Amino acid sequence: MRAIGVVEFGGPEQLRAVDVPEPHPGPGEVRIRVQAAAVNPTDLGFRAGTHRERQRDAPPPHVPGMDAAGVISEVGEGAPWTIGDEVMAIVVPAARPHGGAYADQVVVPAESVVRIPAGANFASASTLPMNGLTAWLALEMLGLSTGQTLAVTGAAGAFGGYVVQLAKVAHLHVIADASEKDEPLVRNLGADELVRRGDDVADRIRALVPEGVDGVADGALLNGLVAPAIRDGGGLAVVRGWSGEPGRGIAVHQVGVVAQVRNTAALERLRQLAGDGFLTLRVARVLPASQAAEAHRMLAAGGVRPAGPRLQPLTDGNPASRCRVIRIHSGVVSTMPWRRPRRAAATALVSEPPKSRLTGPHWLGHPHPTSPAAGRRH
Repeated sequence: MRAIGVVEFGGPEQLRAVDVPEPHPGPGEVRIRVQAAAVNPTDLGFRAGTHRERQRDAPPPHVPGMDAAGVISEVGEGAPWTIGDEVMAIVVPAARPHGGAYADQVVVPAESVVRIPAGANFASASTLPMNGLTAWLALEMLGLSTGQTLAVTGAAGAFGGYVVQLAKVAHLHVIADASEKDEPLVRNLGADELVRRGDDVADRIRALVPEGVDGVADGALLNGLVAPAIRDGGGLAVVRGWSGEPGRGIAVHQVGVVAQVRNTAALERLRQLAGDGFLTLRVARVLPASQAAEAHRMLAAGGVRPAGPRLQPLTDGNPASRCRVIRIHSGVVSTMPWRRPRRAAATALVSEPPKSRLTGPHWLGHPHPTSPAAGRRH
């Protein structure tokens, strides 16, 4: 079976086509024929060997990839899926014998799988599981109430963008950072107020909210630099394991998505919100699969923003593989079939505000009537 992986940890140049044994599902598992495998910053660390200790007992090649979208190709005993179902899934490469989603086929627990959102194709669906679930978990850990204020750093990225939109679904007031060129994008995601991004973003947030915000979701990895923006007793959600002490009673929440990969209810709610148009699945650019290393370089340099698809064929001369391409979107890259993506349908639904505290998988309601997402079609 074909995959993209590394034999030796290192830079993007270590990524190459490799052959790995074809996996088969055990009880409670399914196998997915991968049509799209998103590339996230976590994959760059995996490729570089950031967590090589976790992989010391696994022989190379090491195959990255935490997001997959594709078609069920084999069903293990007791798994509630059918061959041919179109699905998306979150994958933990270090926990799988044959690695992650950069492969023709991947085996995952059935609980880590949901159908792709209505109106989405495989490429756009592959952007949602890991980043969407991480964003959901950050908000769940912060535990903010309706009407409280959340600041989001790295708001133009995949994680940050989902946090902004999920926060508006939960009726929070959102302050988001953005560069000048990303301001229209972040505003369109639903942010109520914008500040210029940078290491001193805390000062600009405090200028808007002198008493400090109730919580921060730190997609820009500013860690302690953004803590001064938070009120006494507020919360800071970090995604890269920062263990500093901000003081003033501020709680630091370590957002670890691996513990939530079997949270089917949360994945299903994310799927529904994307299908209804309340989460935007962003895809911007396409590269040939042979340029996976270049895709990692582009992601390391800051990713790309949506600018319309550019379709390019593979050049390896293998007609059977001409449908495999690399797609880059807002900091994420995917392999996908040869076709342009459909835009997700958006039906604006408005309901009563949810419970005052974000509790469990049901807190994700519908946008408030005053939210930029309400009444907007994509």
